[in-house]
Amino acid sequence: MSGASREVGVVLRRSKVDHAWVDHVWSPEAILPDVPAAAPGAKLGMAGESELFYAGPARLELYPSETANYRDNLIDGKPQVWVALRKQTETGDMELVQVTADPTEGETLLEAGSDIVANVPMPPDVAAWVAAFVDEFHVERAFIKRKRDKSGPDPRKNPGARMRGRDGA
Repeated sequence: MSGASREVGVVLRRSKVDHAWVDHVWSPEAILPDVPAAAPGAKLGMAGESELFYAGPARLELYPSETANYRDNLIDGKPQVWVALRKQTETGDMELVQVTADPTEGETLLEAGSDIVANVPMPPDVAAWVAAFVDEFHVERAFIKRKRDKSGPDPRKNPGARMRGRDGA
């Protein structure tokens, strides 16, 4: 069963920092529900001392097997989208790697450690789209605890046990 996807726009914040080796840091600022006409890298304006830039379009994909995670994100009351960025070594520009509405996938991106990952508020239009997807595809799955086989010793752990069992010794 296939999922659904839509393109969203991503806004980045470039903040000045007082540091010996770095003069600024990048962070995801917002998700736009639609892709604007602006070119990737276009300066959008200022937010206090920080500059805002349009990172470009990103594909937000939803999968029927992950609807429980999307539902948990929406139930929180403040749904989020996780944005992963990577600094290009040649130019120093920020490359948009991935966006996701799945909190588990967002956590996995955070644990990878090589990218800049942050969560930003999910726009209401996008939240309504995710909620409609969950309503259409979510199937509640019962948790089934596996039971250990109690038929006897495991011969992989104790190779001699198999021989003793056959001989009756």
